[in-house]
Amino acid sequence: MVAVVAEVPLVADGEFTVGMEFSSREAVIRAMKEYVIQRSVDYRVYESELLTFYAKCTHSGEGDHSKLDSNTIIEVIKLLIEADPSLKMKSVIAEMQSKFNYTVSYREAWLAKQKSVEKIFGGWEASYEALSIWFEAMCHKEPSAIVHFETMPTYQGDDLVNDIRVLHRVFWSYYPCIRAFRHCKPVVHVDETHLYGKYKGYLLVAVSQDGNNNIAPIAFAIMEGETSDAWHFFLSNLRQHVVTRDGVGLISDRHESINTVVACSNGAWSPPRAFHMFYIRHIESNFLRKFKAPYLQKFVVNIGYSRMVCEYEVRFQRLREQGEAYTNWLN
Repeated sequence: MVAVVAEVPLVADGEFTVGMEFSSREAVIRAMKEYVIQRSVDYRVYESELLTFYAKCTHSGEGDHSKLDSNTIIEVIKLLIEADPSLKMKSVIAEMQSKFNYTVSYREAWLAKQKSVEKIFGGWEASYEALSIWFEAMCHKEPSAIVHFETMPTYQGDDLVNDIRVLHRVFWSYYPCIRAFRHCKPVVHVDETHLYGKYKGYLLVAVSQDGNNNIAPIAFAIMEGETSDAWHFFLSNLRQHVVTRDGVGLISDRHESINTVVACSNGAWSPPRAFHMFYIRHIESNFLRKFKAPYLQKFVVNIGYSRMVCEYEVRFQRLREQGEAYTNWLN
């Protein structure tokens, strides 16, 4: 087989013809790989020059798809990854099966996807290097946006590396989010989720709710973990820049770090300026984990949703009648 460089599409049946031209040497090799993979054959390269590429087919049916490397997979899934960077491995494998009638391994698909994501969106290092530039551009475009960085020194072994600092944590909020909170209910929910990637950590989000029960995100942070220092960083910035009014309810899970920060906030998150509450679903979940009694979960939820003291006392007594261990735990 001989293919010369320029760009002319393959004929309708996918066969090569004498005189076909391609746009580049890489385009020739890519077309060759797709050709042999689709037909379950292989080829051997006899000579490769700058503008020409000589190869000969091996015996049909004996090919092991050695030409189906990660670069070939990347070319096939590139548009899919651009549309959905979270594309599942099973979808990558299915796409290769559909196109080449060959099932690539999970590892081959995973490696190709990682390379494709980096090729399209940039690598982890480049993304982190651009983070400060991105925030600077955001604040330039919208001067009322809030961004607060904290960095830390870097070490090589036990030696301090001069003039290099790395991201420790960052808090940010967009001005439309800050402005929106002025028209929301006086309630703030805070929660976190793990970051899964090369650089670990947590994404923290604060949300509120408007009069139509729509959720409004109001602040964000990336931090190293659920430590007291990290939560102090997030909650103090939240209080200073976004949740500036008093009489708000702060709803969170029962993580000890949050309780510590609230208790030591010099009244910023304590009555009468704020009232710290817990998610009922967390209490319900912890109750079930403790007592393995799903038939009592509704009692706990109803107690939490009581709107009057008398209503609360009636529901609390009903649970106590089931066993004082349950109400002792709630207390």
